[in-house]
Amino acid sequence: MSAEESLSKAEDLLARLEAARERLDATEDPDQAIELLQELAELAREVEAELQRAKRAAETEAVTGPEPDAPSA
Repeated sequence: MSAEESLSKAEDLLARLEAARERLDATEDPDQAIELLQELAELAREVEAELQRAKRAAETEAVTGPEPDAPSA
């Protein structure tokens, strides 16, 4: 997966994270709040993992060049 693909996936995850945060702000149910906090934590871990993948891919691409099937910038 290219750095660009990982960054795109991270952006999608961030959008999901923001939507979950908005649901958390809107809820008054403690049980739902706990579930939403767990969802936020999981999404944050996924975002971090994608950013790490993007970083590794960017470092690799800097040394070896972009993947042959990667879109040009």
